[in-house]
Parts: sequence; C-alpha cells; structure tokens
Amino acid sequence: MCGIAGILTPGGADPELLNDQLKRLAVALRHRGPDAVGTWANPSGTAALVHTRLSILDLTSDANQPMAAEAGAVQIVFNGEIYNFRELREELSRDGIVFRTQSDTEVLLQLYVKHGTAMLDRLRGMYAFAIWDQRKNRCFLARDPLGIKPLYYSVAGGRLAFASELKALQATNLTSSELDSGALLLYFQMGSVPEPHTLLRDCHCLEAGHYLMWKDGRFIKKRHTKASAYQHDESFSAVTCRKHVRESLLQAVEAHFVSDVPVGVFLSGGIDSTAIVALAKVLGRNNLETFSVSVDDRELDEGPVAQRTASHFNTRHHNTELDANGADAAFSGYLEGIDQPTIDGFNTYLVSMAASRQGMKVVISGLGGDEVFGGYKSFEQVPRLAAVGKAMRFLPGIRHSLGWLAETLPGDSRVRRIGSFLRSPGTLFDAWQCFRATFSAQDARRIAASYLGCSPADLPILPLPKIEVEDQRSAVGDCELRFYMRNQLLKDSDVMSMAHSLELRVPFVDHRLHQQLDRLPPSLRLRPGKAALLDAVPEIPDWVAQRPKRGFVFPFESWLKQHWTGPFAEATSRLRLRSPTWYQRWAVFVLDAWLRRHGVR
Repeated sequence: MCGIAGILTPGGADPELLNDQLKRLAVALRHRGPDAVGTWANPSGTAALVHTRLSILDLTSDANQPMAAEAGAVQIVFNGEIYNFRELREELSRDGIVFRTQSDTEVLLQLYVKHGTAMLDRLRGMYAFAIWDQRKNRCFLARDPLGIKPLYYSVAGGRLAFASELKALQATNLTSSELDSGALLLYFQMGSVPEPHTLLRDCHCLEAGHYLMWKDGRFIKKRHTKASAYQHDESFSAVTCRKHVRESLLQAVEAHFVSDVPVGVFLSGGIDSTAIVALAKVLGRNNLETFSVSVDDRELDEGPVAQRTASHFNTRHHNTELDANGADAAFSGYLEGIDQPTIDGFNTYLVSMAASRQGMKVVISGLGGDEVFGGYKSFEQVPRLAAVGKAMRFLPGIRHSLGWLAETLPGDSRVRRIGSFLRSPGTLFDAWQCFRATFSAQDARRIAASYLGCSPADLPILPLPKIEVEDQRSAVGDCELRFYMRNQLLKDSDVMSMAHSLELRVPFVDHRLHQQLDRLPPSLRLRPGKAALLDAVPEIPDWVAQRPKRGFVFPFESWLKQHWTGPFAEATSRLRLRSPTWYQRWAVFVLDAWLRRHGVR
C-alpha cells in the first residue's frame, strides 16, 4: 500500500511550478509510503506522477514506482494489493512476457499493455492506480469494485490532479478551499460524505468500481464492475450453504495473506475478527501475531475476551491498555491524520498505532463481516420501520403532523430522526437513514446553514444512488455496504491506518467473495445472529459466538468529560440541542478542527 498522485495538464505545465508541486505532493503523502519516493514527468509536462512506497511485495528497489514498460512509454503508480497477481503473472509469462521484479505492480502494468481497460475484470484485490500511456497520450485511472482504496481528483479547466488523499491536493493548492454546501449537509445527515462528493466544491472521489480516462484536457468516467443482479441459487440447503461459505472464506483469507512481510490481525472480542484468526489457523498460519486494545471501561473493554481467544488459538498477542490520558496524548495525531471528517475513525487510529509500534506493516481486519452476514441491528429494525412508513402512507395528514411534531419539539435525537422519517416518502432507504443518521433532517439543515451563513432552505439536495432490491434484508445490506461501510468505515480505515504507515486488509470486503456469497438466498446468508458465518466457522469459541453484539467502540463519552470538555463545549454551542449525544458533538468538533487546519471556508 502506498500513496499516489499526479497532474495532467493539456499542452504541458511550467517545469518549475510542476517540479514544486510534485515535491509538495510527495511530502504530503510520505506517511503512506516511507520506504521510497519516486516522481516522473514526460518531457512536455503533460503528465506527471508521484509515488510514495510502503514495501510489502518485492522489497527491492526494482519494484519502486513510478514503474515503466514499453521502453518508458507506459508508466504506472499504484496503491493497494493484487492478491491473485501470481496466477496472472504465470499466465502472462506463458505468453512470453519477461518480468524483472516479483511485484504485483509490474503484473498490473503488463496486464494493461496486453488487455487495456479489460484488465480490470481479471483483478482480485484492493486498488487505486493511474497509468499514463504516451502511445495514446492518455491517462487511465481506476478504483477497486468495493471502494477499499480511495482516489480523489480535482479539475481546473482541462487540468486534472489526483491523489490518494484529499489533503495532498489541498497542501499543493491543486483544489480550492471552498466548502460544498450540499456535501456539508450530507455530512451532518450521514456522519460522512458519500462519494462522489467531498467537502470541497471542486474536488471529487472516483466512485468504487469506476475508471476515468483523461486525454487532451477531457475525461470520461465509466463503471467497470457490474452491480450484483441478485440472481440467487435457490437450490442451496443449510448443509451446502455452510460448505460454500466456508470454502469462499478460506479462499478470501488465504489470498489476503499474500505478502513478503509479516501479516498480523486486529483481534477484538467479536465474531468477525475471531473468524479471521480461526480460518488463518486452519490455513496453517501458526506464527500469527494479533493485536487488541483494552480500555478503562469494564462494560466496553474487549481486551480480556481477545486475550482469551488469542490463547485459545495460540497466537502471539499484543494488547495495548488505553485510558483517557493515553487517548488525549494521541488525539492531536488523530486530528492531523483526518482526511475528511467523519463521526468515526479514532478507534482505528489507536489500534493501528498499537500495531505499528510493534513493527507491523500489514494487518488484517474483520471489517465487513456485519454487512455481508447481517450482523447489524439495522437488518431487523429498518424493515420494521419501513413497514410502519408504508402503512402510514394511507394517513398522509396524520403522518406529516406527527412527523412535524416529533422533529420540531425538544426531544432526544432518536425522536427527532423518526420525525424526519415520518415526513419523508417512507422508503426503505428513508428508514435506513433514520437508523444511521447523525441528526434529523431539520437539525442537519439548520447546523449546515450556520456554517455557510445562509438559510436552511437554500441548501441544495445532492442525489444519492437508489437502492432497488426486492428482498428487504438484502436492501439493508446494500445500504450498509454502499453508504456506511464505503464512505465511513473504509475511508477511515485507509487514512487512519496509513497515518501510521500500516497497510490494512479486509478479507470480508473482497469482490470475489461477495460474488460467491451473492449466490446464496438471503434467507440463508442473512440469518439473524450471523448464523451463516458461525455455521461456516465452527472453530469460533462459544465465549465469542454467544456474546451480545457490540461495535468496536471506546468510552468516548467518559473521556470527553475528563479531558475535552472545554473544546467540545465551544465547538458544539452551535448545535442548539437540549441533550446532544457525544457523537453529535464529535461531528461538529472534528469538522471545526478540519476546517481550521486546512483553511477551508
């Protein structure tokens, strides 16, 4: 995993200015790749690329980037890992291609030379890359199907600048500092900014499963990965489902251990990370290192359970104890690491810091298990709420009156969000937003408008992708995958792990795995309590399998009271809510910190 960036300028760029921009991009991305830095520009200055390397595969300097093929006419910068690169390499070698490195980057490069954009159908991995093809005077940028690796771009005239992190473009003045009002509203509604939007007006996120082709100052975007058609195989039984899930998971976990450096695992007290460890042991990973964080709150502390699980599987376990003082000491680093604010991320920052201090370069996380196996409460609660909304469509006057009353009268956050739902069309997506929303629709508008100095009614409504799935539990899973996981969990995991030069891999967020699991009827895959996962991995011990569902959370509320009362009181005065939750105060606090740090207005 690395940092990539580039500047594409029709007609060519001023050499002195371009050289300065490349240096600044490299500095801004150095934390993502401390092992090597490389820059390249063609003689005309039309194309320039930057790469900062975290060496994972082929640790020699031969694998540094930008990497060239076709006598230098084709150049690549690549962030991520291609887990099936060895199979692809063998195939290309049979066709007579001679490789000079053992890296997956060179495989990507030669795949492009041979297959062009069709190469994307062959990949299993997480990736964001750019390939400059001097033969065709064009640049090809692509992002993995599920959006694990980020890629941001900004367009000014015909020039296109891109980078792995938004703040790299900000540090180089390759994007403006003007807030996008619609994206700010979405931030307060959803707790993060959904792609393709960012908080900056002229900066965008290339959507998951898409590629962008730039030539002569113009570009097109296309989707390269088709959405699942949900054509389930109804012939599956409970027995064949168990076998299918297990085989699919073993393949995914094995693929994610491809590395020339040690690979560790984040181990909490939950089912997903325990399943990763259990399957790794089945695959013969006998010298596994695991990492957990203990907190000074008995109810939330998963350290003892993780330690018991680590002993059960005989891993070399590292537990970091954390209290309010330790969290406070790490907080400034977290704020510096933020790329775009969300209401999450600090937990990933802390556990990544713990693994990095033990010398790790690569870790595996259980992120994504809840989304594909129906582990969230939303899978039960959202369909019920949607049913209420559907029933109340026949009473529109009463529905809107109750909604207005719930949303406008003083009350707790949940009541106000339900009020917003009652005033909405009442679709399943509306119900999911009610479940996940940080603020009610009215509160989000009012708070966003206070930042922009405008009327709440003047804020634009940005369109979001529609969820069109007949099965309701599958539709909830789609919402969790496409909005919560993709725009919050994955982005936070990437930027907060890379703040410590740590590559984070997510076997449950694997496109091939999702294709295999999509064959299962929802009645089998999304059984309550993640039964499909538990059946497929019986090695998960009872003390984990039978624990009540918990998120990977820290005692933020008590820590806030001990250390951050002043800053939070100042930042959240604009909320004007009677009893704001800690995550509502957090949303405003991290946004304010981000605005100050980057001079965004």
